[in-house]
Amino acid sequence: MHDSGSRSFNRRTVLKAGAWSLALASVSKPAFADAASGASDGIFAAEIAPGVFAHHGQVALYAPDNAGDISNCGFIVGRDAVAVIDTGGSARVGARLHSAVRSVTQLPIRYVINTHMHPDHVFGNAAFEADQPAFVGHHKLARGLSARAERYIAINKEALGEEAFAGTKIVLPTLPIAEPTTLDLGGRQIVLEPQKTAHTDNDLIVRDSQSGTLFLGDLVFSEHVPTLDGSIRGWLSLLESETKVSAARIVPGHGPASMPWPDAAKPIQHYLRTIADEVRAMIKENRSLSEATASVGLSEKSAWKLFEDYHARNVSAAFAELEWE
Repeated sequence: MHDSGSRSFNRRTVLKAGAWSLALASVSKPAFADAASGASDGIFAAEIAPGVFAHHGQVALYAPDNAGDISNCGFIVGRDAVAVIDTGGSARVGARLHSAVRSVTQLPIRYVINTHMHPDHVFGNAAFEADQPAFVGHHKLARGLSARAERYIAINKEALGEEAFAGTKIVLPTLPIAEPTTLDLGGRQIVLEPQKTAHTDNDLIVRDSQSGTLFLGDLVFSEHVPTLDGSIRGWLSLLESETKVSAARIVPGHGPASMPWPDAAKPIQHYLRTIADEVRAMIKENRSLSEATASVGLSEKSAWKLFEDYHARNVSAAFAELEWE
């Protein structure tokens, strides 16, 4: 496969983030350097299928030394254009992703797609503004992100510090997706599928039929404990239906850059079912929310990183939803 600049690449190609693009000259290279790539050898994104590249973010909390590089992102190259899927947790991470794209092709970046509204997936959007792409998201993404904008900016700026957060801002979608929509990259079509409330109320699946690759965003977590910001019932229902769909691989929101499908869904399904079942039992016994958060799902603790940071909130959210069944 070749781009307009006749640069060739194959399935084994890996990228090394090079010099910043001139359009992003105002965003300096991060002090965290290659640590933010999730690899010690400087590789930023791997070609997981022909023309499909994914970056493995760290399994960590926001911190100055990772500049918000705590989630997966990637891009798809067609004959005429590129689509970027998620952009990382700061303008610095977004700039490294932009540089990775330019290491492969000079084709226009036509679309920047966000799988949902959480900062670690959208805060790198600013690094792509100079390319003037369509910023794409679920039709509910703009509303949700706008409602939390002030809090997201304040919390994550404090967590990263002024230097690592520099240049970061919220860029809202310009192309809202309310029904399945096909985008043409030239000889390569990708399908965007807005979902009902699951991980959030604005989850979007990106499907590349040519390679059999799904970008699922945070509908699938691996290693990193899942975080519930939508509906546990909706999430379980979505995973049940989506695991029946054939795909060669997925890119999860957190964890390895590429995973086999549907096996990748099994751990998160088990985690969510455990919480739902145990919360329902607590509610049936007229137990309190505080009792639930102290005891539900503790059997899952050894299976997930960052368990102490997010698990109790998941139980609380599930309790609030399921007590009204």
